[in-house]
Amino acid sequence: MSNGLMISVAGVRGIVGESLDPAVVARFAAAFARSLPGDGPVVLGRDARITGPMVRLAACAGLNAAGRDVVDLGLATTPTTQLAVEHLHAAGGVILTASHNPAPWNALKFLSARGEFLGPQAGAEVKDRYENDRDLWASWDRVGAVREESNALEWHLDRVLTLPHVNVDAIRKRKLHVVVDGCASVGGVALPALLERLGARVTKLDCEPNGHFTRELEPLPEHLGALGKAVREAGADLGIAADPDADRAAFVDAAGVPLGEEYTVALGTRVALATQKGPVVTNLSTSRMLETVCEKVGVPLHRTPVGEAHVVEAMHARHAVAGGEGNGGMILPAAHHGRDALVAMALVAQAMSPGATLRELADTLPRYVMIKDKLARPQEPWEGAAERLRRAFAGWGLESSDGLRFARGEAWVHVRPSGTEPVVRVIAESPEAGETRAIVDQARRAMDAASGR
Repeated sequence: MSNGLMISVAGVRGIVGESLDPAVVARFAAAFARSLPGDGPVVLGRDARITGPMVRLAACAGLNAAGRDVVDLGLATTPTTQLAVEHLHAAGGVILTASHNPAPWNALKFLSARGEFLGPQAGAEVKDRYENDRDLWASWDRVGAVREESNALEWHLDRVLTLPHVNVDAIRKRKLHVVVDGCASVGGVALPALLERLGARVTKLDCEPNGHFTRELEPLPEHLGALGKAVREAGADLGIAADPDADRAAFVDAAGVPLGEEYTVALGTRVALATQKGPVVTNLSTSRMLETVCEKVGVPLHRTPVGEAHVVEAMHARHAVAGGEGNGGMILPAAHHGRDALVAMALVAQAMSPGATLRELADTLPRYVMIKDKLARPQEPWEGAAERLRRAFAGWGLESSDGLRFARGEAWVHVRPSGTEPVVRVIAESPEAGETRAIVDQARRAMDAASGR
């Protein structure tokens, strides 16, 4: 954290009017622009947050003042923006979204020329330029300009609909009825557009991209009550919920019962592996359901630290054919190397096309109970809490590349400082609810400084 900003592999986040003001936005945008190789434009997209128009102006000013032209997509999902960078052969991209953070937050997420989030080294270069005011501004005769681009969603839809994993005719024959919870943002435009092309009947819930959020933004089961009710009332086959930038998706069955966002990557990967076998990559916090999917077809599953950039880097290195994160973020390299709610929807529709219901598909996966908890970040250095955790879980297998992940049998717990919020995340999973709750409580007690006395 720097002056209240959350600076991490996930981008630069802050509360607008406090840590994130127009000067900070412009300077970070300039620092990013000056770190890019070549002389191409920078693609800019944003979610529907109320602060978005202001942050867009500041970001454009910073990019232009650093000497870069801007291709402005306006309202666009994160994966749409990623694909636009690739399509336009741009030097990079900036997505203005704080993803699952509450409405007061906004953020800049930086993309490379491949349309992928910056890795640690490139991100460190941007941070260094920002913090040291190093070579940020172009001369008066080298400033950039802004042009608008309205076709980016069409490029995205075409990419998804031409995937070899997706039989559009078969899905159209299925005549799905889907309720879309657009989270009052860009997914409310993009997901209905995709589903209509797949021949689905769409019922919309919070699909007006006005930034007036009516639920908590993470598509967790406890936040999807309104979607479940809408699915039941409409007699729909399923519901899909996005987060504000539509890189994550979670599903609700025909009875209005949420599957849980962990099912998104497991179900999507199974469809992907039916078309092409190969390695799969996910993060340390993703459900063991994905291990079962990979074991059944005899392909390896590799785990990385949490964060899309880490997962994507490993996917390139391992030549992975599928992957993602258990927060609902499906990544299919045949589409692009980025989490994508539209890709997730298309893969689930493909799985349902022979006539299966969503609940039937979910019931073919092993049942685990996962608890996702978070604690206030302790004032003490992380290592003090980490040592108590090591003692509390002595005898468990340990992975320490990203916080601490302890595993024993079919149970595991991952404790790590968040890169997107000032909290410590505690995620645990086992076959039984009581066991998972006990594991989380054990981690909580260890995190309490008083327990070390």
